[in-house]
Amino acid sequence: MRVVLDTNIVLDVLLDRAPFVHDSSALWAACDTGRLVGVLPASALTDIFYIARRTTDLVRARVAVGLCLAAFDIAPIDRQTFEDATALPGNDFEDNVQIACATRAGVEAIVTRNREDFAHAPIAVLTPTELLARL
Repeated sequence: MRVVLDTNIVLDVLLDRAPFVHDSSALWAACDTGRLVGVLPASALTDIFYIARRTTDLVRARVAVGLCLAAFDIAPIDRQTFEDATALPGNDFEDNVQIACATRAGVEAIVTRNREDFAHAPIAVLTPTELLARL
C-alpha cells in the first residue's frame, strides 16, 4: 500500500512525541521493511527541517531530513499541485497541498492523526491505528 504520511506522523517519530510515537514508529518500520510505501510531499521536508531545528539543533535537523530521504518516497510539488490545492475547500493551505500532492501521486490514502482536517480529501484518510490494523 502506498500512502502519503502527514508531516506530524513523521515528526512524532523524529521528535519522540508521546503518546503518538508508538503507532507512528510502527508505520515507519513498515516502510523500512517494505510492507508500506510512505510518501512525503516535497514541502514536508522543509517543514520537518524547520521544526526539528527549532526544537533541537542544526545537526539533528539535517539528520532528520536525511532519515526521511532514506525512508520515504518524495512526491514533487509544482505549480499545478498548488493550483489544485487552492481549489480545495479546506481552510488549511498546508493540508490542501498534502491532499493535492496525494491525489496527483496516486496514493491509496493519507495517514494523519487529524482526520477532520482532511475530511474534504477525495481519497481515503486513515489514522495510524487504522492503517496498522489493515497491515
